Amino acid sequence: MLAGLLLVLGFVQPTRAADWPWFLGPTHDGVSTETGLRDDWPEGGPPKLWERKTGETYAAPSVAGGKLILFHRLEDAEVVECLDAADGKPIWRFDYPTAYVDRYGYNGGPRAAPTIFDGRTYTYGAEGKLHCLDFATGKPLWRHDVKQAFGVPDNFFGVGSAPVIEGKLLIIAAGGADDAGLVAYDRVTGKVVWKASDQGASYATPYCATILGKRRVLHFGREGLVCVDADDGKVNWSYPFRSRVYESVNAAGPVVDGDRIFVSASYRTGAVLLRHTDDGHREIWKSRVMGNHWATSILEDGHLYGFDGRHENETTLKCIELATGEQKWATRPGALGRGSMIRADGKYILLTERGILTLARLSPAGPESLAQQPYLKYPCWIAPVLADGRLYIRNDRRLICLDLRNK
Repeated sequence: MLAGLLLVLGFVQPTRAADWPWFLGPTHDGVSTETGLRDDWPEGGPPKLWERKTGETYAAPSVAGGKLILFHRLEDAEVVECLDAADGKPIWRFDYPTAYVDRYGYNGGPRAAPTIFDGRTYTYGAEGKLHCLDFATGKPLWRHDVKQAFGVPDNFFGVGSAPVIEGKLLIIAAGGADDAGLVAYDRVTGKVVWKASDQGASYATPYCATILGKRRVLHFGREGLVCVDADDGKVNWSYPFRSRVYESVNAAGPVVDGDRIFVSASYRTGAVLLRHTDDGHREIWKSRVMGNHWATSILEDGHLYGFDGRHENETTLKCIELATGEQKWATRPGALGRGSMIRADGKYILLTERGILTLARLSPAGPESLAQQPYLKYPCWIAPVLADGRLYIRNDRRLICLDLRNK
């Protein structure tokens, strides 16, 4: 009975309710489990607890057990730093050399958020260097050069997909040759357990879910969506879905609701809702109603909320019905520009790429702005992080910690 129950519920990752230990938070969907947050922001916005200038990075911080992992680049090194989450004071530091150069002139820092689990932290650098460090001390436990090991071709903006914990496995989107699109390592020893799929790497992080009673890994790769079994990497099916524009990326992650899977991309690609079936998959609807550039849409009560558009002047914040793809509302193009958001305590916290932080209620009836405050300069392409009532926001060179706790 216990084995059957675990199969139905899927693997439960033990985290503190107030932790944000990996990309998109404790449930991998941009939703915080915290409550009791203040919504009466004072004039000037929530109080600033601490602020720190950082090296180059597009990687969100991760927080667990009162410690924050900062992953950035200083000169010719990718640096992993552990800070006290409450005051920003340094605890330990680990670094290694990097020669990464962004071909489009963006910054040369890492893109993928660290992953913290079971006394270890995992980082995946812009050049494909994968490290497992002791969370308490920063001591390296194992490492791999993924690009060299699997013949990974250079991508447009380096590696941008975060590592994912699934049971005893650490799964990455490698985008390598010889069916190494996805690679699963033993998270303790670092040994390769399986590799699967011929999908090239994208900027969407793999998503694991229990679908039809079995754990699956969904990877929105360079060419589209692929579904594999989590235990052995067996490919269930693949669904081609990408822009006709060569210089384009799939970056927003899959959104899963039961046996339904939503994916969306910019560059005139649009969105599709698929149903996972016993013999594969089928389309429920396909439309250009939503085109997520990099920020994953958030699902609440059967509706998706997300940023639609490639360029700042054309981007809108939208609400669409998941089941049908019907648009319920959209903001005026360019009113907010591009941005990211999380949901917490019944409200949404949005950060635009121009550094404006907004607290809002979103529903099918429309958006309601509760408070707004500018904090950072362009570019802010990293979603907010919430842990222990503290909100961490950043651009490519600065990290700020704000106090959202209800006094």
